[in-house]
Amino acid sequence: MGRKKQKLKIIPLGGLAEIGKNMTVVEYGNDIVIVDCGLTFPSEEMLGIDIVIPDITYLEKNKDKIKGLVITHGHEDHIGAVPYILKKLDIKVYATKLTLGLIKNKFSEHKLSTENLREVQAGSRIKLGKFDIEFIRASHSIPDSCSIAIKSPVGTVLFTGDFKIDYTPIDGCLMDLPRLAALGDEGVLCLLSDSTNVEREGYTMSERRVGETFKDVFSTATARIIVATFASNLHRVQQVISASEYFGRKVAVSGRSMVNTISVALELGYLKVKKGTMIDINRIDDYEPNQITILTTGSQGEPMSALARMASGEHRKVKLTPLDLVVISASPIPGNEKTVFNVLNKLTEIGCQIVYQALAEVHVSGHACKEELKLIHTLVRPKYFIPVHGEIRHLKLHAKLAMDLGLSPENILIGKNGTVFEMDDESIEIAGEVEAGDVLVDGLGVGDVGSVVLRDRKHLAEDGLIVVVITISKQERNVVAGPDIISRGFVYVKESLDLMEECRRVVEKTLENSNDEKLYDWATLKYNIRDDLKTFLFKEIKRNPMILPIIMEV
Repeated sequence: MGRKKQKLKIIPLGGLAEIGKNMTVVEYGNDIVIVDCGLTFPSEEMLGIDIVIPDITYLEKNKDKIKGLVITHGHEDHIGAVPYILKKLDIKVYATKLTLGLIKNKFSEHKLSTENLREVQAGSRIKLGKFDIEFIRASHSIPDSCSIAIKSPVGTVLFTGDFKIDYTPIDGCLMDLPRLAALGDEGVLCLLSDSTNVEREGYTMSERRVGETFKDVFSTATARIIVATFASNLHRVQQVISASEYFGRKVAVSGRSMVNTISVALELGYLKVKKGTMIDINRIDDYEPNQITILTTGSQGEPMSALARMASGEHRKVKLTPLDLVVISASPIPGNEKTVFNVLNKLTEIGCQIVYQALAEVHVSGHACKEELKLIHTLVRPKYFIPVHGEIRHLKLHAKLAMDLGLSPENILIGKNGTVFEMDDESIEIAGEVEAGDVLVDGLGVGDVGSVVLRDRKHLAEDGLIVVVITISKQERNVVAGPDIISRGFVYVKESLDLMEECRRVVEKTLENSNDEKLYDWATLKYNIRDDLKTFLFKEIKRNPMILPIIMEV
């Protein structure tokens, strides 16, 4: 009798109970394959943080088992963390041509070697350890997107990746539904499917609908057109370029990520552009306003983006006028509504004409709505289902959708980042959890800012800082200078001299109450200064600044 097969483990390290930071570990015996390696952007509480990447402690502990990293598509929430992770793990990365081009771009910024990058095509298969991996063409808002089927000794796991079912895609590359149906016939052990748009009824509109709207909008424009969209939404970028060419406009590009993405896409042939259409942003004044389209970043109202700088009058190359038409071709990501409306209000103040999603069909989602999700479930007919890519409400709704289609509730599991799902052809269960969470990137520092530092930043941002400087004599055991009180972000000193003087007296009193031994016990002395000053300030003005005593010895 043969040895009993081991169970297959699926461990999401990102992308569960959140949007973004997608990363999943598939493990069987001594083999691990990682699917995607994305980032997310910081929440408002993460002061000063640039990006958030997954915690890979589990992978570092098991690095000898890793056979490779496979990528579904080139959006930041699926590739953004690759350079950071490859600085810690020496592993091969497999992705389609455009996705790889965008990763290479990141690697050159991080000064990393590209020797570990391997190109694959939709429809191709690779063998990694005991896994047989197949890349299946999917439709999304960026070309070269794939679903990934991973065949293991206990069955096939299918990751849809981000997708929508577009029967008239811009690049003519239809989602390979026949292959998904064939996999369903062969038998799929577990489906992990995109849940982003599960709240929306019906179907996602085709990207071509936006192209028709652009033509309508462009036909009425009498001056410059500024279109803000996601840099990585190359199908949208293509439609802006096509509409501009139709109306005889030149296209200039503003915003670092937009410039980078478009240059990679042009180089690899993923954008169809007539010769002479693209011009440098510095040359826009060489043409009449009605001959210019500007493609820009900033559809989410990001404060430092090109569109936000234009709206504030701080852009060095583009000065907006009331004649300009601004098209915001994206919907606000949940949580970004306020920043988007700030930009809209500034544009309204300038007097620009504005077109955004509430006014015209200038945006369609890249994610599947309910009916498309039902189609995938019906084609694939998985034994088990784990909803992914969504906040907890999305995951629960997607689980209900699967149940409505007849999947047994005990075969559907909802987890969080770090959950270990264990399965074979007889059962699926949650078998504990591994370390998972957020690693914060601030400038060049990765993971050196944690909850304590964030708490301090929040405290400083909300209440300010008071520094108390005292100099103590080594020989005499007495105070020779100070206390000096320095305020930053607490009160305006020139208008609060009385309060500063009272603070000084409070500290002097604390020092008087400390005997000579206490003057040498700096820890106790600092604690007493902090405590007395804190009590006084809260009593006086109901504020609680950070208090930093500095004691020097001479």
